[in-house]
Amino acid sequence: MDTVQYIALSMGVAWASGINLYAAVLMLGYLGSTGNIDLPPEMMVVTDPLVMSAAGLMYCVEFFADKTPGVDTAWDSLHTFIRIPLGAVLAMSAVGEMTPAVELAAFLAGGSLTAATHATKAGSRVIINSSPEPISNWFTSLGEDFLVIAGMWAALTHPLVFVIFLILFIILMIWLLPKIWRGIKRIFSTLKDFIKGNKSSLALDSSIEPPND
Repeated sequence: MDTVQYIALSMGVAWASGINLYAAVLMLGYLGSTGNIDLPPEMMVVTDPLVMSAAGLMYCVEFFADKTPGVDTAWDSLHTFIRIPLGAVLAMSAVGEMTPAVELAAFLAGGSLTAATHATKAGSRVIINSSPEPISNWFTSLGEDFLVIAGMWAALTHPLVFVIFLILFIILMIWLLPKIWRGIKRIFSTLKDFIKGNKSSLALDSSIEPPND
C-alpha cells in the first residue's frame, strides 16, 4: 500500500465510524475475509467470524433504531462513547505497519474526524426530529447507510478520489457544524419557552378561585 492508500483507509474508516460504525466494520470484515481487499495485519481482526457476527447483529439493531424519531437521537448519544474511540483505534490499525509516531498521528486525526462526523450526524438528526413526519428519518438514515458503503468502497478501490471528496466533506462540516449548533439551540430554546408557558398557564389556572354557589 502506498501513502495515499494508507490515508484513504485510515481516514475512511474513521469517517465511516462516525456515521455507522457497524456497517463499516461489517463491510471491511466481509471484503477482507473474501479476499477482495488486502487489509493491514492489525486490521485482520475485523475478518474474525465473531467480530463480523457482532457487527452484523448491531447493524440490524441500528438499522431500525436509527430510523425512529427520538430513538435515533438517544442511540447517537449513547454511541458518542462507542463510535469515537473505536474510530480512532481503527484509524490507527490501518497504519499499523508504520512507525509508532504515524500510528499516534492516525489515532489523533482519526478520532477527531470520527468525532466531527458523529457530531454532524447526531446534530442533524436533532434538527430533523423537529419535523412532525417520520419519513425524513428513513430517507436520511438510508442515505447515510448508502454513503458509508459507497465511501468505504471508494476508499478501498479509488483512494485518491476518496481523499479529494473527504477534504470537501471536511470543508462542508466546518461550514455546517456552527449552523447545526445554532439550530439545536433554537429548538431547545423554543422547547424551553413552551414548557415555561405551560407552567405559567397551569399556575394561573390554579390561582383562580371557583365562584361561590
